Amino acid sequence: MEEPPVREEEEEEGEEDDERDEAEDEERDEAGPEGALGKSPFQLTAEDVYDISYLLGRELMALGSDPRVTQLQFKVVRVLEMLEALVNEGSLALEELKMERDNLRKEVEGLRRQDPPTSGEVNLSPNKMVVDLTDPNRPRFTLQELRDVLQERNKLKSQLLVVQEELQCYKRWALLPGGVLYPDLAQNSLLGPGALQ
Repeated sequence: MEEPPVREEEEEEGEEDDERDEAEDEERDEAGPEGALGKSPFQLTAEDVYDISYLLGRELMALGSDPRVTQLQFKVVRVLEMLEALVNEGSLALEELKMERDNLRKEVEGLRRQDPPTSGEVNLSPNKMVVDLTDPNRPRFTLQELRDVLQERNKLKSQLLVVQEELQCYKRWALLPGGVLYPDLAQNSLLGPGALQ
């Protein structure tokens, strides 16, 4: 039985990666330890640090056993240890980024494989709302319009209270202890004829 074409592509990609790794190893072997010094600092690997350490060790051994060389050798070893730690940390960060990139690629491919939304569907942001225009209970006014209406209602209500107080004052003045002072006012009041008596 034949394997699906996707498998073959994956195997081909894996083979290409292996070929690239082998080519890099061959280049590294051809350049030898001296090749590590010619690399960019961002391309260094732990093996390159070991190669640099080997080169420096050879050079320091050639200088002899002078106490100053020995002190220098300890300092160089410490610097190389720090460099190795930085290179290892960078390599880990690079691997994490590659894994994240691969995961994001898979996620994008998965999203692309999903059915695209139909023309009737709309992608809404979290601040958007869908309103059914046939719904009798749907919102018909904005919040600002409702605030304005409530403000106007409160204003009219306060004006009504003022007018009612004025009416009460006029009613008190219209009546005298012995009778009605202004009969026309009493008969034409809003409450009807005889309401003030």
